[in-house]
Amino acid sequence: MERLITRPHDQQSKDGPRVNNEILSQTVRLVDADGEMVGVVSKQEALQHALRVGLDLVEVSPNAEPPVCKILDYGKYKFELQKKKAEAKKKQKVIEIKEVQLRPMIDVHDLGIKCKAIERFLLEGNKVKIAMRFRGRELSHQEIGMGVLERVRLQFEEISKVEHAPKLEGRQMIMILGPLTAK
Repeated sequence: MERLITRPHDQQSKDGPRVNNEILSQTVRLVDADGEMVGVVSKQEALQHALRVGLDLVEVSPNAEPPVCKILDYGKYKFELQKKKAEAKKKQKVIEIKEVQLRPMIDVHDLGIKCKAIERFLLEGNKVKIAMRFRGRELSHQEIGMGVLERVRLQFEEISKVEHAPKLEGRQMIMILGPLTAK
């Protein structure tokens, strides 16, 4: 019942820890299958321990002197690592940047509807990019657009912070609001 896993020499440490005969060091600090410290032994002795219990010898801490090796089921070990990685990825909150487009001569009611959307985005924990678009002669009256952006900023100052102050970029003025507390 010999289960020694061997891979070509050039694949070592690319896809995980060294296992069984891949371990380079001649002496290792051995931890048995129960988690008990055996001590510093030769690589051959550690491999024999692993064979006796029908498990693999896995190098868990290669940078230690001598490297720490543990006797465990390598397939199960890889599966547990994958599960932990997937769980960590699931817990990550991805902050998106939502965009709302406004015009300088926007009606009060239309601005109210846009503000409801901005509020929803901020409460969901997303950043909001507010783009004030200027067309034709509106570009010569940037103060009107700046006034609308300032009203929006003041309306949401309790639940957001300005991450990027209003700045003219081409024919549009951009301001980015971020949530105060990321959920």
